[in-house]
Amino acid sequence: MKLVENKYYLKQIQIRYIVYAILALLLMLVELLFIDIIAIENVTPDLLLILCVWITLAEGQFVGLFFAFGIGLVFDFISGDVIGTNALAKLVASYLAGFFHKERNIKSNLNTLRFTVVVLISAFIHNLIYFFFYLKPAETSFWKFFLQYGVSATLYTMLFSAIAILFKIPAKEIEID
Repeated sequence: MKLVENKYYLKQIQIRYIVYAILALLLMLVELLFIDIIAIENVTPDLLLILCVWITLAEGQFVGLFFAFGIGLVFDFISGDVIGTNALAKLVASYLAGFFHKERNIKSNLNTLRFTVVVLISAFIHNLIYFFFYLKPAETSFWKFFLQYGVSATLYTMLFSAIAILFKIPAKEIEID
C-alpha cells in the first residue's frame, strides 16, 4: 500500500513540475511578445520572477533555485540578452525567497500579503543584480539608473504579484485521476 502511495506522490510531483515548465514557457512568450503593451515609460513587470518566487515558496528553496536558474538561462537565450544575467539575478532572488518558505503553511506563503512582500524583496535584489550589468559608467551613475529603472520595475512587479494572489492559484493541489 505504501508503494502505491509513493508512486502516486511522485507522479503528482512530476505533473506539478511539468505545469511549472509549461507556465514558464508561456510567460516567456508573453514577456517577449506582449509585455510592451503594459509598459509604463519602458518599465515592465518581471512575470518570470513572480513565477520563480511562487515556485520557491510552494516547493522549497532547492527546487526554486533549480527552476529559477533554468528559467533565467532559457530566457537569456531566447531573448538575446547577455547570457547568464537573468539566470544569476533570478537564482539569487529565489535563494533569498527560499528563506521565507514554510513547509507546513504553504497557503500563507502564497495566498496572503506575505507573498507580495517576498516578491518585493526578491525583485529589489533581482533588479539590483540585473541592472548592474547594464550600466555604462560614462552614461550615468549606477544609483540614478537603478532608481529610475530598478525601483520602478520592483514596484511594478510587486503590483502584478498582488494580482496573482487574487486568482488564488492552488499550490500543491494538482490531482491526478
